[in-house]
Amino acid sequence: MGRRTTRTPSVRVELTDSGPRLHRRPDTVAVEEPLEIRVDGESLSTTMRTPGDDFDLALGWLLGERAISDAEAVAAMRHCTDLDESGRPTFNVVEVSLAPGARLAPGVSARRSYTSSACGICGTESIEAVMHGDVPDLHADDSSVAPEVLAGLVETMREHQASFDRTGGVHAAALFTADGELLCLREDIGRHNAVDKVVGWAAREVGRIGRAPADRTGLPHVLLVSGRAGFELVQKCVVAGIPVMAAVSAPSSLAVDLAERASLTLVGFLRPPTFTVYSGQYRLGLG
Repeated sequence: MGRRTTRTPSVRVELTDSGPRLHRRPDTVAVEEPLEIRVDGESLSTTMRTPGDDFDLALGWLLGERAISDAEAVAAMRHCTDLDESGRPTFNVVEVSLAPGARLAPGVSARRSYTSSACGICGTESIEAVMHGDVPDLHADDSSVAPEVLAGLVETMREHQASFDRTGGVHAAALFTADGELLCLREDIGRHNAVDKVVGWAAREVGRIGRAPADRTGLPHVLLVSGRAGFELVQKCVVAGIPVMAAVSAPSSLAVDLAERASLTLVGFLRPPTFTVYSGQYRLGLG
C-alpha cells in the first residue's frame, strides 16, 4: 500500500531585523497520487487522492454518483498490479467486480470524470438533477442531535487527525452517532475523497446507507467535515441518506439551496461555543 506521507527537503524562512534567516530541514508532506476506478474492466474515474482506504473510496464514489444502488451490488474489489517506472507496484488502480445480476446505472459511462484533489467534479450539476430519481427521503427522518453534542464533535475529530498533525495538508471527514460516538474518520488531500471514504466504510460496515431513513434504523447520521461545505459534499451527504451535516467552515449558496430542498440539516462555522444553522434546525431542537 502506498505511503500517506513522505519527507521532502525544505527551507524555512524566518524574517529578522538583520534579514532573512534560512533553516534547511526535511519536512513531512501529504502524498498525492492518482487512483483509477474500474468496474468490470471499464475505467470510470480517476481522482487525485492520498493513498489508503482505496476500496472505501471507490465504493463511496460509486454510491455518491448513484452508479450502484447499494454495497451489495459489489462482489469484490482488488488493486491491480500496475507498476511505476522502477517496476514497483503503485496500488493506484482499483478494479471493482459487480455481483451477478448487478448493473451500473444508465449513463454512468458517459459521465467518466477526472477529479483533482482540489474539488470534486459532480456527475450531476444541478439541484434538480440531484433530487431526481431514487434518493433517500430525508423529510421522513425524525432523528435529532443535541446542540451540546454537536458542538463537541469538532474536538473529537481534531483529536484523531493524525495525518493533519504530521502534514497540515489534509482534510478530514468523520461520521458520528447522535450521541457523539465517533464511528469512522478518514483523512485525504481531497475533501470529497475523505467523504467518499467515510460513506464507503459505512456502506460496508454499517450497511444500508443510501436507502430511505425508515430502512436505516440505528445508522449513524451526523457527518462532520474539516473544511467548507460545498455543493459536492452536501450532494454526497444527501445521496448517502445522512440527515445532518456540519462543517468547520462556511457553506456555499448552492449547498444551502440543496440542503433546504432535501431537508438536510446543514451547520456551518462549527467552532464551539458557536455555530450557524442554515437549514433543518428542527433536528437540533431549536424550533
